[in-house]
Amino acid sequence: MGTHGAAPALYPNLGYDPEKDVEPIGLIAEQPELLTVRKDFPANNLKEFVAYAKANESKLNMGHAGVGSVSYVGCLLLNSAIGIKPTLVPFTGTAPVMNAILAGTVDYDCDPVLGPLPHVQAGTAKALAIATRKRSPLLPNVPTSFEQGLPEFDCAPFYAVFAPKGTPKDIVDKLADALNKGLEEPAVQKRLTDLGADIAEPKRRGPRALAELVKSEVARLTPILKAASAK
Repeated sequence: MGTHGAAPALYPNLGYDPEKDVEPIGLIAEQPELLTVRKDFPANNLKEFVAYAKANESKLNMGHAGVGSVSYVGCLLLNSAIGIKPTLVPFTGTAPVMNAILAGTVDYDCDPVLGPLPHVQAGTAKALAIATRKRSPLLPNVPTSFEQGLPEFDCAPFYAVFAPKGTPKDIVDKLADALNKGLEEPAVQKRLTDLGADIAEPKRRGPRALAELVKSEVARLTPILKAASAK
């Protein structure tokens, strides 16, 4: 769900290969997405959402912040996993999407936790699932997609550091080491957690792990985005 994962499918003439034309340094963090619905939506968990969506596909409106945005790609993953094609309603950002959910004119969206958080906490919108393996400390009572039997809805935009192709290995290693040390600083960890991000675990840090992440995300997202004719 990073730019490097989605761009090859979204741009016919991208001009670079995310797997070959940069040197991966390391993953910083990921921001899991949240499935949020209008407060009177007739489903209170992911299983109920799936059942309702399949039965009422033609009536569903999905809001997103534009083709290629994290909200667009995230909900495409959800729709693909369920096997539905609702009406996609584009907005100029996720704030207008949330306003439409609050007004009841859009049924659902998928966006990193921090955006919908105040509305979920206020009870003006409902959160049905965190699209990752572990719950968010910001919304500890909202179960994950994995807990609710839909692991295909696995969506957490990632942030990472890359260097130009051909950067010497000793420089790459030095940068990776500096990044790793930075991610261990309490102030950095607190700030990222407050932003709804999951900091990269030690085993997922470094150039090799990031290269594998980009490769796997390109492979995972490309068929879904191409099936949606997204450009």
